[in-house]
Parts: sequence; C-alpha cells; structure tokens
Amino acid sequence: MKRPIAASQSRGVLEVDWPFFGEICRALALKVARAYEPEVILGIAKAGVIPGVVVATILQAEFSSMAVTRQDAGGEPILVAGPPASIRGRRVLLVDETCDTGSTLKLALNEVRALRPKEVRTAVSFKTGGYAPDFHAFETENRVILPWDREIIAEGELVTRPDYVQWLKGTSTG
Repeated sequence: MKRPIAASQSRGVLEVDWPFFGEICRALALKVARAYEPEVILGIAKAGVIPGVVVATILQAEFSSMAVTRQDAGGEPILVAGPPASIRGRRVLLVDETCDTGSTLKLALNEVRALRPKEVRTAVSFKTGGYAPDFHAFETENRVILPWDREIIAEGELVTRPDYVQWLKGTSTG
C-alpha cells in the first residue's frame, strides 16, 4: 500500500509535515499504551515537549518537562532545567523528538533516576541512529526536519533555517 504524501524523502532528508507528525504521535501513544502505563509524561525541551504533550493528552496522563540543550551542533548535551521532584515514586515516560546517539536521553535518564521514580522508560518520535529507546514510532537513517524547525524569523521574515538549506536543495515539499 502506498503511503499518502505526508513527508518528502530525498537525499537523506525526511521532511515531516504536521499531519504526518500527528500520526507519528498517535502511533507512539499506541505503542506505549500496549506495554506501559505511565503516570507522568516528561518531555525534553525544546522539541520533545511537542510529542510529549500530544502523547500525554492521548494517554490522559500528567505532563511535565525538563530542558536539555547543546551549545554547538554535535556538541554534548547540557542540562538546563532538571525534572520536577513530583516524579519521585511514579511511573515516568521520558519523551524526546529524535534519538540518534542517545546522549540527550542518557543525560536526561540520569537526572530522572536521581529522583527515584518507581519506573522510567524512554520514547521518541523518530529513531535515527544506533541508540534504542524503549519506544519509537518511526525509524529512519535520514535527517529529520520537523514542521516547527524548518523555518525561523530573520530580519522580520520567515526563512528556511540556514543550516537546513543545503539539506533541502533538490527536495520537494509534500
């Protein structure tokens, strides 16, 4: 069965649109619901908050967030804001948008485990590398461009993110 045009794949790029991303979130929520019953969904800010909120809403679970960033592309992740103390003794699902090496999830997991939840599992929308979270909705070796990441505002105008321009050359939008 041919998949409807929802994302374009070309030259190692998977450009995700909003409808496809919604389907990915629904698929992730279903996978989680079949094997785990989290009390708290903990989204990793910034981008992991978006699928985290959607999954939490579908699962009718509490939502919270923590923040991890990278100062340089490809650099090591740095904790900006840790998880809330309210996860202590509870079943937690840690959610991020993509996972390649797992460095962000590993850092976040260490912080979550320090608060001694009852149980913690990991989930991502897109698995793009060797690290295996407990749950993922879609696996690809392509670079993933998410709908909220494609454009930024520069000099008062929406423009394609400069670091994505080369990736997007020759691709068509779905």
